[in-house]
Formats: sequence, structure tokens, C-alpha cells
Amino acid sequence: MSHQPFPTVQQTPEHDPYLSHETEEVPPSQLRRVVGASFAGTMVEWFDFAVYGYMAVHISNTFFPSENQTAGLLGTFAVFAVAFALRPLGGIFFGALGDRIGRKRILVVTVTLMTVSTAAIGLIPGYDTLGVASAVLLLLARCLQGFSAGGEYAGATIYIVEHAPAAHRNRFSSATSAATFASFALAAGLGAVLGAILSEDAMGSWGWRALFLVSVPLGLVAFYIRTKMDESPEFQAMLKESSSRPAPRLGEVFRSQWLSMLKLGGFIMLTALSFYIYSTYMATFLTSVVGLQETTALLSSLVSLTLAGAATPLIGRMSDKFGRKRTMQFSAATLALLTIPAYLIAQQATFGSALIGQIMIGVGAVAANVVTSVMMSEMFSTDMRYSASGICYNITYAIFGGTAPYLATWLVSTTNSAVSPAIYVSIVAAISLVVVSFYIDETAGRPLQRHHDQPLPVRH
Repeated sequence: MSHQPFPTVQQTPEHDPYLSHETEEVPPSQLRRVVGASFAGTMVEWFDFAVYGYMAVHISNTFFPSENQTAGLLGTFAVFAVAFALRPLGGIFFGALGDRIGRKRILVVTVTLMTVSTAAIGLIPGYDTLGVASAVLLLLARCLQGFSAGGEYAGATIYIVEHAPAAHRNRFSSATSAATFASFALAAGLGAVLGAILSEDAMGSWGWRALFLVSVPLGLVAFYIRTKMDESPEFQAMLKESSSRPAPRLGEVFRSQWLSMLKLGGFIMLTALSFYIYSTYMATFLTSVVGLQETTALLSSLVSLTLAGAATPLIGRMSDKFGRKRTMQFSAATLALLTIPAYLIAQQATFGSALIGQIMIGVGAVAANVVTSVMMSEMFSTDMRYSASGICYNITYAIFGGTAPYLATWLVSTTNSAVSPAIYVSIVAAISLVVVSFYIDETAGRPLQRHHDQPLPVRH
């Protein structure tokens, strides 16, 4: 074992027997197209979640009018959480199909459903027109969005990783993380612009709806790009090796992968919670609790999220060099130590304090998001990678991500403590740090396992 504090992961494929079964390297031009296709679809997926979070107050007033603002927000975030409940079902459904018929076909379907459901939210009449039916239609649109999202992110990251060279997997898979932060930055930027040029009444009546309709051109671009792509070489190689093998069924996925899913879920819970506390709830916190103007809060989010997106490839390179475990440990320790101070600073109610607080949380949240994008592929075999990662990722996100804004709002209201959401994040971060340190093996530089019954040696 090296005595250096951050030993690098040795990655020399030409001399490494662990990598002797890798697929042939994909040409750079094809790899760029693969990254672009995954980036575009992920943008569509997360743009809706971003707009929903940033426009929570306006959505609340439109579909859940109430004299009590907190009650209206809780109703809005409850619908936000219910959509996440459909993500595991989408992960199971699309994951099983993706392991049978390929990654590309599923990614074309999911981006289409995502676009339709996101645009629908911008067109549903409000409570004043349809009464309770408006909230029901909103819920249905969010459920469809959540169902399709269940097959989107895991598939997009897998698609990149299965094309990328072993020594640079996280560098390339970080593109999906960049897309998530870019989509939130885009939503925050457009929201800030509309908030600056429209009156409060105009923003509440139709301005917020325009943001949801932006998903249409984004979705069309993603659909076009994905229809032009080929299937991943890793999946094609697995099919050639297993022509006589039946495709694994869902029960087999759970029986053989439950422990790996449980271990990875112990870290993804922090990824999910920190992401939504950082990217979604923080804007609501700054306006509803701290008292910042909406435009100021969105501008702070725009700057912070832009920096986050720019940092993703750097963190991906660090993960490839120093390993997944150290990257996950850095993320968990940073969030455990900095989240509470970040909330205390943000309460100073200035643009500068808000930005500093968001950046402090963002450091750990971005690192968690980036390393998760590659771990979902490296922890599971090719023949059941889509299913296992989709189930693990979406169940964990439903429990810890979808409920994050709701629980944060409830905690502040119940405890009368503005830092209570930060305490929640810190506790989860401490638990994740233990899980990573003692129960997750290093996977950087290890070959992608093609069949679940043919395990490869694990590097420590």
C-alpha cells in the first residue's frame, strides 16, 4: 500500500491482465457524439425538475391556492415527491428492457416521454379554471415524467461508460453530471430573466409556464441526436458472448445484486439528498425563509450552478486518478462539515452570502454526483447493469431526493430552526462516509464485468 495520502490508480491497459477483456477503443469522434447524446437527454430530464423547484411558489399559487404559504408549498413539494415514487417503477421497466434490447432504443423512448410530460405541465389550466382536477392533471403529468426519468439517467450514464476507455470513464461520464447542473443553471437563468422583465402577476399567470415549454426544443434536439447513435460496444460484445444465455430476469437481478445495490445506495442517498437540497430547495429557502427577492436568489443559483457544471470534468479526472473511494469520502466529509456553516452564512440575506453558502454545499454535492455517474456502471455486470443501477438509483432518489424539498420545508416549519435541513444533510453524510469507508471496494481501472456469474478480481 502506498504511503502517499492520495495514491493514484494505476491504469495501464496494455500491460494489465485485469483489462484484457475490454472492448476495442471507440474512435474519439464517436465518443464525442455519445457524450453529446447523453448530455442532451439528461438536460431535458433535469430541466423539468429544476423549473418545478424554482417555480414552486407560482405552481403552489396556481394549483394549491391557500392563505397559508407553507401549506401551499407542502402540497407542491408533495406532488414533486410523488413523481419520484414512479421513478423506481420506470427504472425496473426500462432497465429490464435496456438489458434485453439495448441502451439506445430505451434512451430514445425516455427522452420522448420526458419532453411530452414536461411540456404538458406548462399547459395545464390552474385551480381557478378546473378546480381540484387541475392538481390531478399536474400529478399525472409528474407521474409520467417520473416514470420516464426512471430509465433516463442510469441509461445515459451507462451508455457513456460502455463507450469510454477504462482509464477515463469518470472523465467522460461526468458529462451527465454537467448536464444536470447545466439544466438547473439554465432554469435559474431563464427564471431570473423572466422575473426581471415581467411583473409579479404576469410571472404568476403565464411566465412560469413558458419555462416548462422550453423543454420542447431541447427534447427535439435530444431525440434527433439519439436516433442517429449506435448501440454501445460493451452491450454488443456481451450479446456475442451470451448468445445461448437467457437474459437475466428481475428476480435474478435482486438475488445476485441486492448487496451491491444496498452498498451503493448507502452513498447515492447522499448524492440525492445533497443535490436537491443544493439545487432545488436552496432557492426556496432563500426566498421563503431568508427573505431574499426571487430574482436575487435565482441569480445566486445561476452563478453557483454554472460553477458546479464547469467543475464536473475536473472532478471526473480526479476520480479517475485517485480512485472512486477517495472521491466519495471527500464528498461525504465535505458535506458533513460544511452544510451547517453554509446555511448560517446564507441567512445573512445578501447575494454574496447566498452564493457563498451555495458554493460551500455545492463542492460536496458535485463530487457526489460525478462519482455516482460512473459507480452505477462499475458496480454491476453488463447483462444486468441497466436493471440493477436503475433500481438502486431510482429507489434511493425517491426516498432521499424526491422528499428533500418537502422534508426541508417541514423541518423548518416544525422546529422553527432554519438550519434543521442542514443538520439532516450532515447526519446522512456521516452515515455515507461510514458506508464508503468500510463497505465499498475500489472500482477505478477495473474492467467492466460482462456477466454476473463471472466475477472479476477487485482492486483495493
